Amino acid sequence: MASKVRKAIIPAAGLGTRFLPATKSVPKEMLPIVDRPSLLYIVEEAVRAGIEDIILIQGRQKTAIEDFFDVSYELEDKLERDGKTAMVENLRRIRSLANIISIRQKQPLGLGHAVLCGRPIVGDEPFAVLLGDEIMIAREDQETTTKTLTRHFESTGLSTVAMMEVPESEVSKYGIVEGEKNSDGTLRVRNVIEKPGKDQTKSRSALPGRYVFSGEIFQYLQDTKPGKNGEIQLTDAMTQLAHGSGLLASGFEARRYDAGDKLGFLQANIEMALEHPELASSLRQYLKGLAQKL
Repeated sequence: MASKVRKAIIPAAGLGTRFLPATKSVPKEMLPIVDRPSLLYIVEEAVRAGIEDIILIQGRQKTAIEDFFDVSYELEDKLERDGKTAMVENLRRIRSLANIISIRQKQPLGLGHAVLCGRPIVGDEPFAVLLGDEIMIAREDQETTTKTLTRHFESTGLSTVAMMEVPESEVSKYGIVEGEKNSDGTLRVRNVIEKPGKDQTKSRSALPGRYVFSGEIFQYLQDTKPGKNGEIQLTDAMTQLAHGSGLLASGFEARRYDAGDKLGFLQANIEMALEHPELASSLRQYLKGLAQKL
């Protein structure tokens, strides 16, 4: 039985250029899905999987993220005096979700480098990686995607990553895994390709940004030479890991939104609003009326 996965790394150092000018002063991870920053959905997913320590890999001008998970004395005092105790309790719940640890990524050297920045905190322990652009919503009766991966890791001792099938036209947008199917539906990975061209692979199994690794991945990242755009690619280290102790890929049940894409971000807002108790009825009525005009 492998060690429990108690730590997670969330890379949050990107500039959010696809959402400029909004992200000039607001971290993209703090852009709201309805009334909650997208990062909160990711942190809650990790916590539901048993994660206790969350390491945020941040760049400059991202202090709003740290502030969000800290105490806001003035705000909480005002809410208390106004009798809005439910709001105060929600704020306190958020800051007590997990131990939030911030590390500065001083140079934008790629996802692999961002993960490597977490090594001083993670050490040799297994850990999860959750990308901030990906929102995965699991029902209360479903496993979160991170929980599915930690379960596989803890039962097999093998690093395990999430995979999903994509059409051929979208293969070049993702890291792609190649390998052989196991009897339990997982994939025994033998190769990982970063955003391949249409003739580079026949696989349609894409990486949607959820991973659980043993500490062994750090050594491969340390030895990985910069690849595309002069960045250290996580996918290169994953291939080395697959050839070493082994790497699995698993499907997942949760709904997934690409919140780093404008359309994906809007889809997440609309669908989550349709489940919001204060908005669902009015929004549904509005959308039906809008559809009749189109």
